[in-house]
Amino acid sequence: MSGWQRLGLLLPPPTGLPWMTGHAFLPTLHRRPEGWRLYFSGRDDAGRSRMGFADLDLEGRPSVRAVGARPLFDLGPVGAFDDHGVSASWITEHEGRLYLYYIGWNLGVTVPFYTAVGLALSDDGGDSWRRFSEGPIIGRDPADPYHVGSVCVLVEDGLWRMWYLSGCGWRMERGRPRHYYNIHYGESADGIAWRRAGRVCIDFRSPGEYAIARPCVVRDGGVYRMWYCYRGEAYRIGYAESPDGLAWQRIDDERGLAASPEGWDSEMAAYPFVFDEGGRRYMAYNGNGYGRTGVGLAVLEEGRRAAG
Repeated sequence: MSGWQRLGLLLPPPTGLPWMTGHAFLPTLHRRPEGWRLYFSGRDDAGRSRMGFADLDLEGRPSVRAVGARPLFDLGPVGAFDDHGVSASWITEHEGRLYLYYIGWNLGVTVPFYTAVGLALSDDGGDSWRRFSEGPIIGRDPADPYHVGSVCVLVEDGLWRMWYLSGCGWRMERGRPRHYYNIHYGESADGIAWRRAGRVCIDFRSPGEYAIARPCVVRDGGVYRMWYCYRGEAYRIGYAESPDGLAWQRIDDERGLAASPEGWDSEMAAYPFVFDEGGRRYMAYNGNGYGRTGVGLAVLEEGRRAAG
């Protein structure tokens, strides 16, 4: 029994925005003085993603107060690592500055896509953003030879710690390349230059699994808790614990989340973001179609929260 109580669909894909025609995926939240801001990624008719935001009201029944009309910034120039999409992944606040780690997308030839991790900065609480550089801060290298993707970044005693998606290869299956990726670990002194050595934190546990994505780490005293999504036929949300953030035990049935019997998340549950507010622990996540139906919300039952 997972302990999560579903609260329903929070943000259907917004309509009437010229930069997106569907989806609201990879929910990423940041606490502002006036409340929580939900960053999400939408797709245009060509399948290219850009990032937008919605301001939330979590008092009483959770709801959306307002949706931003413009994307945070546009695609990169032709040939850049993010010329076919920019997708929100994580926001870290440090010494008054916001660090937005985002996924940049390229189309491939021998494989469908390549991804790398870019960085944008904000010095006004998220009202405006600027790219740190035209190139990625994390891309393909000897430690991560295929691609890197969604990240989680925490700062502990001056050490920046990152858990991130790392591609471990492509395999031809039924005449098409299939991506394989799991969760790796890296460290940094400044959140920009990262040391990576190929350390795997969350790995496959059955032959049918091939994708583990979107790590979200919360530290409760001496216990690190990670939520992520994993898939064989369809994504489910898994859960793991660690004493140090390095060695993890997967216990997906303990606090993970499966698909619902019916409705907007009846086919999959994916891309979790877990956060605390008002003494309660929430999870924002996507359902069917990798965000095609929007962003939903769940809350951890009081007994399960207290036991943590």
